[in-house]
Amino acid sequence: QVQLVESGGGLVRAGGSLTLSCAASGTAFSSLSMGWFRQAPGKEREFVVGISWSGGTTRYASSVKGRFTISRDNAKNTVYLQMNSLKPEDTAVYYCVADKGGPYSHANGYTYWGQGTQVTVSS
Repeated sequence: QVQLVESGGGLVRAGGSLTLSCAASGTAFSSLSMGWFRQAPGKEREFVVGISWSGGTTRYASSVKGRFTISRDNAKNTVYLQMNSLKPEDTAVYYCVADKGGPYSHANGYTYWGQGTQVTVSS
C-alpha cells in the first residue's frame, strides 16, 4: 500500500506561481512512477504530468508544458510540481498519483491516489 499526501495548494493570481508537494509512504518510493492529475468543476479528471522512478522520463500535458515542472526527491519520498505562469483555467483539484511502471498519461495506469489539493487561480 502507498499513502500519498498533497500539500501546497491555495489561491493565487493569474501569472503567479505555486509549488505542490506530494509525500509518499508505505512502500519503496524510488520504485514508483509518480504524477499529477487535476479535475476542474464540471469537467473530467485530466492528466497533467508524470515522472518515472528515476526522474529520467517525464510526460507533460500540452496545456502545461513550458509552465509546469515536475521533480522528485527519492531521499525525501516526495514529488514536487512547480507551477508558473498560472492561468484561471488551471483552477482545479490536483491529485498526486503513483504506481509501478509508467509514467502513464491515463488515469487507470495509477493505483494510488492522494486526496487532492485545491488550486485556485484568480483573473
